[in-house]
Amino acid sequence: MSQSNSLASCKVTVLGGGSFGTAIANIAAINNHQVKLWMRSEKQAQDIIDNRENSRYLPGYQLHEQLQPSLDLKDAVSDADYVYVAVPSKAFRSVVEEMVPFLPKKARLISLTKGIEPHSFKLMSQLLQELAVGHEVGVISGPNLAKEIADDQITATVIASYSQELRRDVQEMLSFHSFRVYGNPDIYGVEMAGALKNIYAIVTGMAVALGMAENTRAAIITRSLAEMSRFAVRLGANPMTFLGLAGVGDLIVTCSSKLSRNYRVGYYIGEGQTLKQAIKHIGETAEGINTLRMVYEKSKELDIYMPLVNGLYKIIYQDCPVEQVAKMLMSGDLAQDVEFMSAGV
Repeated sequence: MSQSNSLASCKVTVLGGGSFGTAIANIAAINNHQVKLWMRSEKQAQDIIDNRENSRYLPGYQLHEQLQPSLDLKDAVSDADYVYVAVPSKAFRSVVEEMVPFLPKKARLISLTKGIEPHSFKLMSQLLQELAVGHEVGVISGPNLAKEIADDQITATVIASYSQELRRDVQEMLSFHSFRVYGNPDIYGVEMAGALKNIYAIVTGMAVALGMAENTRAAIITRSLAEMSRFAVRLGANPMTFLGLAGVGDLIVTCSSKLSRNYRVGYYIGEGQTLKQAIKHIGETAEGINTLRMVYEKSKELDIYMPLVNGLYKIIYQDCPVEQVAKMLMSGDLAQDVEFMSAGV
């Protein structure tokens, strides 16, 4: 594999040795950038050094020689031009707080994490802006299943930032023959879409496990798009963002693929497993579970109509039978098919 961009070689750090962080780090290394992949697990780091493989999260995929693991956060970020943060949302604030004292002023920060911080309801880009004042911030989101990226399958993603220059440079840094990067200035909408779609992947996985028909799945995905965009636009997102990769693109893949952690959690719950059993079964963080609780509470606070969120919340957190929730959904308000379309259209 050869370099496919024109951006001069940069020092890149990826925080978090999970599947997506590793995949992005590997693309940057292939594109001739010096890459450090920071992780807490000494065993994982040694695995990469010895075998050029992250066998825990991306087993069977060879990692480029310019990708070097690091266990020292200060060493990992102290000379970085770009820092991609790929740690779970629950650890995001603490990791960023820990790294900020070591950051060079020039460093640009890009979140790879799809989630919302509990209690504050802040997105990851908002945490970066709050904790690393003066640094340019961006977000990467889209239909990006890490194992398919590692497998060289054609994939597209979105870099969102208020900075046009940052968007352009990240596009050049990560563009590859099988990985296409598009730009979007609506950082809030792109990030909100990436967080919200996890909820609906759980719903869809559950529906599949229960044997629901293709018509049902199509209806769930379409109404999910209406519901998530209604919520995000109320909080300041651009509705057009939801017609792009970060919206409908990510929603489709997350609601359709067995590689999706959130889909699998929903599937196992639909099969009769408890939430705890389902999470243990997949062995990785399913962000949609925590996001569901936060979005449910926020929708009640703002009086936003979200029947799918309400239904899933009743199933997961109130032990309501799935059949009862399905009946409630079918007897709900008759709504407009397409959000944001005027009554006269």
